[in-house]
Amino acid sequence: MILSVSELLLDVTLAAAEGGKMGVTDSVIKFFKDGGPFMFVNLFWLACSLAVALERIVTVVFRYNLPAPPFMEQIAKLVRSGNLDRAVKVCSMAPNAPLAKVIRAGLINANRGEIEVAKAVEEAIVEQSPHVTKRIPWLWSLANIATLVGLVGTIFGLIGTFQALGNVPAEQKQVLLSDGISKAMNNTAFALSIAVLCIVFHLFLTSHAKGLVESIELNALKLENLLSRRGGTDPGTTELESRAS
Repeated sequence: MILSVSELLLDVTLAAAEGGKMGVTDSVIKFFKDGGPFMFVNLFWLACSLAVALERIVTVVFRYNLPAPPFMEQIAKLVRSGNLDRAVKVCSMAPNAPLAKVIRAGLINANRGEIEVAKAVEEAIVEQSPHVTKRIPWLWSLANIATLVGLVGTIFGLIGTFQALGNVPAEQKQVLLSDGISKAMNNTAFALSIAVLCIVFHLFLTSHAKGLVESIELNALKLENLLSRRGGTDPGTTELESRAS
């Protein structure tokens, strides 16, 4: 009895030592091999998810980034001073920013009246908003696809395990069953990890894109009001306001 316990402890110690020697790369390779072919299918969806998320982060967070308060303050000063050409040039200095494109559309039509300015601004907003939000909904779909592929891989793994149980002695069935279930669960674990990653990216990008679109709409309205006051200002009223100040 004592000998059996000693042998068991020795086997556990050797297994732990062997597992400790296995590096991270070897562990990952073993994880994917044990999971079966559906693990590599989900690896493709993981690459797609990361590509979409990184492209949207670079575009929405960095490429479209334009600090609205200082930009609009500069535009407002130029509009009040009547220097619309300079304001248009300031917008052209940020050719990728949707906010600059919308403001530029309003400034170009400033001398055509309030209705034309409103139409130009609204058209620019409708044109630029899809560029901000596009491909972000893909992340939610990719999360669902990865989860379903992982579940399919788990089911196929369990089917293979139960089929193999009929060809082994009874004393080995428990070990084979636990090992098979463990390997089949690799698919579920990997799929859920992809889904969580996609949902986190989706939440972050959706929030940022929504804030960007709201900023564009708010500052477009500010520009319309600014141009409206500029166009309807009476010189006598301006003179009285300047004397009062």
